[in-house]
Amino acid sequence: MRKITVLQILCFVSMLTIAVVAGIATAYGLAWWAGLTDFKGVAVVVGAVVFTYLFAIIEHRLFLWVRPLPVGEIGVGSPEEATYHIYLLFYLVLFYSLTRSAVVPVPIMRLIYQLLGARLGDNSYSSGVIFDPCFVTVGSNCILGQGSLIIPHAIEGISLSHQPVRMGDNVTIGANAVILQGCVIEDGATVGIGAVVAKNSHIKKGEIWLGIPAKPYQPKSNPSTPA
Repeated sequence: MRKITVLQILCFVSMLTIAVVAGIATAYGLAWWAGLTDFKGVAVVVGAVVFTYLFAIIEHRLFLWVRPLPVGEIGVGSPEEATYHIYLLFYLVLFYSLTRSAVVPVPIMRLIYQLLGARLGDNSYSSGVIFDPCFVTVGSNCILGQGSLIIPHAIEGISLSHQPVRMGDNVTIGANAVILQGCVIEDGATVGIGAVVAKNSHIKKGEIWLGIPAKPYQPKSNPSTPA
């Protein structure tokens, strides 16, 4: 992992401070507008947390709109590296507590991933963790099983890169499976429980991939029984 500079930390802290102040102010304002008396303190605290996250997500998306993360290698000391570090701090401090907690209900996680930039088709849900959601596209009627990991980034020594992960419709990702960067998974394909799909793999329509590293499953043909 590359070192995050003080300036990058200060930039993130300034945005976090704005989100926290806006979240608290919004919670207090709504409590006053609603005329709450009983449980006002609890409502304000819960509201402040929820609105802080909402404002942080808005800031995060605006930041990536102004300074988008590139596909491919990120050079050491480059402006893109600074963008990545600030982006990473949003996840380390805020968003991983949502995406990795296994506490937030799956239907709500779908909305959170969409707010963070993932493109999810109709009736597609994740019980696992989608890293770098802005690099992930999932078609309709897909399920990402419990504990599965979708990882569009690769950190190998000082090398750091992002490649999109794309899935078609009716794809099933088994529990605890790992999909690495650059993978393309076509319609109706299945990745088995605990499989690890190597970088830049292409799983074709209807295929079943199993194992570590994952490979296409070839069922053995049964010899014909003599009459």
